[in-house]
Amino acid sequence: MRQFGCNLNRFAKDHLWEVRGLAQLEILCKQLYETTDTAVRHQAEKALVEFTNSADCLSKCQLLLERGSLLAATCLSKLVSRTSNPLPLEQRIDIRNYVLNYLATRAKLAAFVTQALIQLYARITKLGWFDCQKDDYVFRNVIADVTRFLQADTSHPLTKHRKIASSFRDSSLFDIFTLSCNLLKQASGKNLNLNDESQHGLLMQLLKLSYNCLNYDFIGTSTDESSDDLCTVQIPTSWRSAFLDSSTLQLFFNLYHSIPPSLSPLVLSCLVQIASVRRSLFNNAERAKFLSHLVDGVKRILANPQCLPDPNNYHEFCRLLARLKSNYQLGELVKVENYPEVIRLIANFTVTSLQHWEFAPNSVHYLLSLWQRLAASVPYVKATEPHLLETYTPEVTKAYITSRLESVHVILRDGLEDPLDDAGLVQQQLDQLSTIGRCEYEKTCALLVQLFDQAAQSYQELLQSTNSSPAEATVQEGRLTWLVYIIGAVIGGRVSFASTDEQDAMDGELVCRVLQLMNLTDSRLAQAGNERLELAMLSFFEQFRKIYIGDQVQKSSKLYRRLSDVLGLNDETMVLSVFIGKIITNLKYWGQCEPITSKTLQLLNDLSLGYPSLCCTYSSVRKLVKLTAVQFMLNNHTSEHFSFLGVNNQSNLSDMRCRTTFYTALGRLLMVDLGEDEDQFEQFMLPLTAAFETVAQMLSTNTFNEQEAKRTLVGLVRDLRGIAFAFNAKTSFMMLFDWMYPHTPCYTCCPPPGELLCSTRYPAYMPILQRAIELWYHDPACTTPVLKLMAELVHNRSQRLQFDVSSPNGILLFRETSKMITTYGNRILTLGEVPKDQVYGVKLKGVSVCFAMLKAVLSGNYVNFGVFRLYGDDALDNALQTFIKLLLSIPHSDLLDYPKLSQSFYSLLEVLTQDHMGFFASLEPHVAILDHIVTYLFKQLTRSTKKRPASMATDDRFLHIMRQHPEMIQQMLSTVLNIIIFEDCRNQWSMSRPLLGLILLNEKYFADLRNSIVNSQPPEKQQAMHLCFENLMEGIERNLLTKNRDRFTQNLSVFRREVNDSMKNSTYGVNSNDMMS
Repeated sequence: MRQFGCNLNRFAKDHLWEVRGLAQLEILCKQLYETTDTAVRHQAEKALVEFTNSADCLSKCQLLLERGSLLAATCLSKLVSRTSNPLPLEQRIDIRNYVLNYLATRAKLAAFVTQALIQLYARITKLGWFDCQKDDYVFRNVIADVTRFLQADTSHPLTKHRKIASSFRDSSLFDIFTLSCNLLKQASGKNLNLNDESQHGLLMQLLKLSYNCLNYDFIGTSTDESSDDLCTVQIPTSWRSAFLDSSTLQLFFNLYHSIPPSLSPLVLSCLVQIASVRRSLFNNAERAKFLSHLVDGVKRILANPQCLPDPNNYHEFCRLLARLKSNYQLGELVKVENYPEVIRLIANFTVTSLQHWEFAPNSVHYLLSLWQRLAASVPYVKATEPHLLETYTPEVTKAYITSRLESVHVILRDGLEDPLDDAGLVQQQLDQLSTIGRCEYEKTCALLVQLFDQAAQSYQELLQSTNSSPAEATVQEGRLTWLVYIIGAVIGGRVSFASTDEQDAMDGELVCRVLQLMNLTDSRLAQAGNERLELAMLSFFEQFRKIYIGDQVQKSSKLYRRLSDVLGLNDETMVLSVFIGKIITNLKYWGQCEPITSKTLQLLNDLSLGYPSLCCTYSSVRKLVKLTAVQFMLNNHTSEHFSFLGVNNQSNLSDMRCRTTFYTALGRLLMVDLGEDEDQFEQFMLPLTAAFETVAQMLSTNTFNEQEAKRTLVGLVRDLRGIAFAFNAKTSFMMLFDWMYPHTPCYTCCPPPGELLCSTRYPAYMPILQRAIELWYHDPACTTPVLKLMAELVHNRSQRLQFDVSSPNGILLFRETSKMITTYGNRILTLGEVPKDQVYGVKLKGVSVCFAMLKAVLSGNYVNFGVFRLYGDDALDNALQTFIKLLLSIPHSDLLDYPKLSQSFYSLLEVLTQDHMGFFASLEPHVAILDHIVTYLFKQLTRSTKKRPASMATDDRFLHIMRQHPEMIQQMLSTVLNIIIFEDCRNQWSMSRPLLGLILLNEKYFADLRNSIVNSQPPEKQQAMHLCFENLMEGIERNLLTKNRDRFTQNLSVFRREVNDSMKNSTYGVNSNDMMS
């Protein structure tokens, strides 16, 4: 503590700062953490950020720490983590020792301060794991330091973090886990008074320690908590002894039964991790023995369920049950000695849990997951022992169905939250039930038919009765809603290879009942309707479509026979007419209900998808197009017939998103028989032509209704985007293009200066979109749809944008694109500072679309960009300069924080570096981009001795910058080499391409880097490492021809393998940071 203590004494003498400065900082902290005034909190946060960045922050933190300040711990964590101007080793050692002593001598610190200081100690230890002082790894004595303490009472590279974590795992983690288990055994053998807060807290921390050891990221792939039931714990092989010894597993089961419910959830969490240990840790016999002990422990808990009423215990136990099947095979489970008794207890537990649906509803997922996996395994189990699922699975299915139906009345009576309102949860459970219900499907179908008939009959009687209460009808509608959802789910669970004619006939029984109910509810829509029931119907139709609509379905299926007998639906065409009839009915009566409208249009979109080639006469989509109802939609897509297409002043602009889906489906249907029939296309476009003319008239005056104009325009561009997306073929897309550009440019007069073509008769519609951008650039609800339409129009999907050699349309299209990007970009930059919580919606989303638009047009291969410079047209320069302006206005953190923006930026950057390198000097590259940059630089440098025209001045400036700052290329070389040697380089081919160019550009630096790496090795390994580098460049010529690159890639593969082998047993190693310096 020498330096740290001296600093403390020196600054303690500064009484004025201690009195005023500390008091002021504490006031700011209080304002930051306690005030409810946003403005005050913002000002306090700003002032504290300035404090943490000040030069004397460290010394002031020491004074703050004496007063038990959380701010001090936070600031110190930031200081020890920084990579630029890092703290000296001596100072970090002093801080670490001071923190440990501080914790030991101040037992009554606030809990959050103690936690922050512990995190500070852990951060210092982790970041200094490889730091040496006199050949001693001074930060690795963690256990010894903490033991002495108990007896007394991220900005680093990912590579280094992984190395630290791996070294800690190999050297210390198992010892820590063993220590925690030993201490737990000692605690369980003593008569602890767990009512005492200190003893209770000690046992809790021991359990947390054990859990954290088991939950360690052993192989550097942090698990996704959303896929918890798929997790496997990658325990190292060196831990085998702990799990082959049954006493470890028995310890936690014994603890569960002996400690109070407040601590037992932690025990169950540990058991969940132990149950998830990777299968390959054991051989077959060892795994069977381990599984037997695990199942015995589960049976013991089920037989003594006193602690399970606690919600936390219940949840963790459900997770434990799910792991039984996610990590073990059904064939292994049935061989466990007491399997019949255990599966009976699990089934009873599941049925009871489902019946008490209001208790811990989030835990049901794990139980259904268990039974779903068990049911799915039945066809594949080869063991001779009975699995008994044919007995217990129907009980689980029945419990789920009946409990959902019984919940409807209770929810309405008590005003509880309805599970049907959580669409994600319902869909997740239905996906699981679809597999469970198909096991012993006869029983499932019989139950559903019985319950559906009862509910439908009661509902019909209530509708016919004059004195029935609305509440009774609502209950029956809720029950029918659940049944329709469940019927759709079990039909969707049909597996073609495992299905029988009898099961198809059962599906037919269920489908007939749902369609009869639909006829009843549709007949009443003029008076009343039930939104939840309609959404269930749409879910049913979607499942029915996936299974029984399409050319792959046998039309001789017993389902179609049943539909014919009961409803007169003799073939697929008649069934499709039912689908379209339902879609039109929903759009007519539910046009103002966004959830129903969007799901209805999604169903229409799915029906229009994936039609086969035009030579396939029997395609389902061809049958669809021939329906009278579909022809009606193609000829009457106006607000008069479909209310959601109207301009409603009460709705939000974002509510019009469904229009794109509608017109995408109509566009696909139109294309089926469109061919080259321009008259049919013009007829289809009449409503959109009228809308364009309406907007044009509004914008031509100064007194138009702005909101009406916005709504009309947004609806129009969303419609057009849907059509443009659907028109993938050249013929149909050219019709749309000609509609957008109804006149051809004039070739008879001279073009104005700086333009390739005269535009006196230029398009009628594009200026309207440009004008909208100029007027409403600050309103993303208006500009984003316009920008997305333009991005779709310039996207050469399926080579649909192919112009004749005499056509200027490609150039004209790019000029309009450039104009829109420039107009939007220059205006959006005038907005100034945008609040952080609004910056994506207001600015970055539009910028991202502009990047995607520019990338699409630059890579579309329908514009020769060389003519722009040749003829002095500034369209290309304007677009690229606007891109640079927009890029410079975006903080680098935002590029990383918003994935869509990042993706559009790097995709555009790759295109630009390939063909437009003159516009770049330094941007953070991806591998492919780096390859383009390096290749460009090498080619220019090799030509630098030749006479170059004045037009290449831009390239000269670029090379000049690189010569002035060679460290940029050197940094890239060391980074790529570091990745190849130290990281898990999965795409070695891609990494090798830029590396050769970097070496040829930096031959002297590469030689120095090679010598540094060789000298860092132990003396006996230096010759082998030197040979590795010699072999890397063997046969490599000084060029970037493909043949030379391929040879280098082969050499690099051998080099990486030999270097890794050489370094495996080295105690010296190579510090990746040394290479980066």
